[in-house]
Amino acid sequence: MIVKTRNYRLEKSLYIKMALRSILLKMWWAVPIAVAICLLYLWIPSFWWIFGGLTAYGLFVLFWLIQFYGVTQLEQGKMLFERFSYEINSQQILMKLNTREGMPLKWDQIKQAQVGKDYYLLFVNKAQLIHLPFKIFNTDNERKFLGSILKAKGLVK
Repeated sequence: MIVKTRNYRLEKSLYIKMALRSILLKMWWAVPIAVAICLLYLWIPSFWWIFGGLTAYGLFVLFWLIQFYGVTQLEQGKMLFERFSYEINSQQILMKLNTREGMPLKWDQIKQAQVGKDYYLLFVNKAQLIHLPFKIFNTDNERKFLGSILKAKGLVK
């Protein structure tokens, strides 16, 4: 079976929000480090420990925010924000700009997938993701077929 979707363009602000949320969840260990720095206040009472811990975490988040914002501005990242239609089967995802131009993406290039309330999110790497909202699928069976492919490939639990 081949799932053919409607055209869809990922908005830059949605990309930044989803990518930042994803990276902060993957790098959860940064929060305990910041808290540990703040807790040094109990050993040597000084407001600077708390200020330093919060500033370090703030700079960590700002670093990733700048990285993802930069992807939206660079020429190499513009491909992520084109209007694509997708043809999905069990071998690959074909990202089509129009009827003649397209780019195949094999399933082994997808590192991870998430199923949200109304979308599928496929991660190629930390900065590249494919957002597939349920509204772009023509039928509910096509959406469920993609879900079964993701489970069979071991990308979703």
